[in-house]
Amino acid sequence: MQNVSRLEGESLQKLPGGQEKNSTGCRYLNMGNLLKVLTCTDLEQGPNFFLDFENAQPTESEKEIYNQVNVVLKDAEGILEDLQSYRGAGHEIREAIQHPSDEKLQEKAWGAVVPLVGKLKKFYEFSQRLEAALRGLLGALTSTPYSPTQHLEREQALAKQFAEILHFTLRFDELKMTNPAIQNDFSYYRRTLSRMRINNVPAEGENEVNNELANRMSLFYAEATPMLKTLSDATTKFVSENKNLPIENTTDCLSTMASVCRVMLETPEYRSRFTNEETVSFCLRVMVGVIILYDHVHPVGAFAKTSKIDMKGCIKVLKDQPPNSVEGLLNALRYTTKHLNDETTSKQIKSMLQ
Repeated sequence: MQNVSRLEGESLQKLPGGQEKNSTGCRYLNMGNLLKVLTCTDLEQGPNFFLDFENAQPTESEKEIYNQVNVVLKDAEGILEDLQSYRGAGHEIREAIQHPSDEKLQEKAWGAVVPLVGKLKKFYEFSQRLEAALRGLLGALTSTPYSPTQHLEREQALAKQFAEILHFTLRFDELKMTNPAIQNDFSYYRRTLSRMRINNVPAEGENEVNNELANRMSLFYAEATPMLKTLSDATTKFVSENKNLPIENTTDCLSTMASVCRVMLETPEYRSRFTNEETVSFCLRVMVGVIILYDHVHPVGAFAKTSKIDMKGCIKVLKDQPPNSVEGLLNALRYTTKHLNDETTSKQIKSMLQ
C-alpha cells in the first residue's frame, strides 16, 4: 500500500522530515499506516487522518490498555447475536394474563421469562464492562503531555478499539429499539415477582436479579438508546472526575475522530483503501457515535457554529449513502443528541435532518 495519497496529476515537492507539499501548497505527512492530511481548508476544522481501522496493531506502549479492552470487546459479537435472536415471551405472557386462575399457564409464562431476564441481566452487565473499558481508553487517549490529535496518530490500535466500542453501541441500540419484547418481558417479570413476594411464594430465579439490580436494569432498558446513554454518562463522568484535564482534551479527541471518519468516507482515494465493504458502515456508525458523545459532553454541543465538528459535512456524507442503510443513524442524530433543537443550531442543519 502506498503511504502517501495524492490527487491524480498533482505535483509534489519534497519537504524536510519526510513531508511533501502539493501544487496547492497543502502538506502530506508520510506516517506509515496513518496518513495525516493537513489541507489548507481543513485546518479550521482540525487535522484529518487516514486511520487504518482494518489493520491497526498495538505498539508496546498501548498493549496494557489494549489487552484490558480486548477482553471486553471479544464478547461484543456474542452479545449482539443474543440480542438479535431475542424473541421474547409475549405469547406465554398474554396467555397467563388472559387466564389468571390457570396455574399451569402462570408457571409456563414464568418459566419462559426467567431465562430471558438472565439474558437481559447479561446485556446490562456487559454495558458496565463497556463503560469501564471506555474510561480506560479515554484516560489513555487524553493524557498529557500529548494532544488528543497526537494520541490518535501514535495509538491507532486504541483509536480502533474506541471506534469498535462506538460501533457496537449503535448496533446494540438499533436492535434494542426495534424489539419491544425486552421491556414487556422485564415488566412482567417484576410484576410477577412483586406478587409472589406479597403471597410469600418462593421465587425461583429471584437470585438472578435482586431488587436493587432490577431497579438499575429498569432505568437502563427504559432508555431508547441504553448503550449510548451509558457511554455518554461515562464520558461526562470521566470529564468531571479529571478536573486537572482540560475538557478540550476529551472533546477534541471526539471531534478529531468524527473528522477522520468523514474525510475517509467522502474522499475517493481514501475510501478505495478499504479492503472490507463493512468498513464503510463501520465508519458511518463511529462518526455518528462520536458526534452524539461530543454533543452530550461539550458545553455548547456539536451543532453550534463554534463546534469543531463539521456537522453539515457529516450529514451530507450520511445522506450520500443508500437511504435504507443510514435511516437508523440519521434517527440517532435526530433523537439522541442533546443540542439539535437549541436556538444556536442553524436552520440549515435542522432542515438537513428533517
